[in-house]
Amino acid sequence: MVRAARTAAGMSKRRLAALAETSPAAIVHYEAGRRDPGVETLDRILLAADRAAPRLDPTLRRVDRRRNADRLAAVLELAEHLPHRAAKRVLRAPVLPDARVGPGDR
Repeated sequence: MVRAARTAAGMSKRRLAALAETSPAAIVHYEAGRRDPGVETLDRILLAADRAAPRLDPTLRRVDRRRNADRLAAVLELAEHLPHRAAKRVLRAPVLPDARVGPGDR
């Protein structure tokens, strides 16, 4: 999506990055699929390339990190109170004396 918007606008990666207030390296990563831009970053990139952003769920625009952190902490605390399975027991073979037969032992 980033590459298509940039090429349709006839922009270089450097120019798009400057207008979108991000780095040219980030644009390279987004276009190569090595990283995904966040919703706000994608909006800035598409706006800079004069493309309309696709309609996104408004709840995706703002992430309440504090609320998410509190939820995660509650889940982890709950998990500590759940019964734990005992580690699987490993059966070990007995150690046998060296069974090699020498030339004079036959």
